[in-house]
Amino acid sequence: MFSVYVAVTVVAIVANAGIAVADLAKAEFVLANSAEVGVPRGWIPWLAALKAAGAAGLLLGLVGVRFIGVAAAVGLVLFFVGAVGAHMRRRVFHNIAFPVGYLGLAVAALVLGLVR
Repeated sequence: MFSVYVAVTVVAIVANAGIAVADLAKAEFVLANSAEVGVPRGWIPWLAALKAAGAAGLLLGLVGVRFIGVAAAVGLVLFFVGAVGAHMRRRVFHNIAFPVGYLGLAVAALVLGLVR
């Protein structure tokens, strides 16, 4: 079970770190998606910081600071519940699979982090 936890958590770390970098780089798809769901441009760096902090917290959980890893996973779950909610509120369903996928990774990392 530990190896599954490690694999899922590493994927979650890479995914969240990657999207945080895309946010900070103001990638075109990030700006377009944010505008479509009603997120102000000024929020994007702050949201990127939350994703990066979540990735860093998951990494700390992997190296032995379990409570930080669990807290980071909870934070990412809450973050992506909000992202899915923003998509649903604005009826932007064509790309809702992305926040749902990130939410799934965060939930999996949380559950596996709690039972490891």
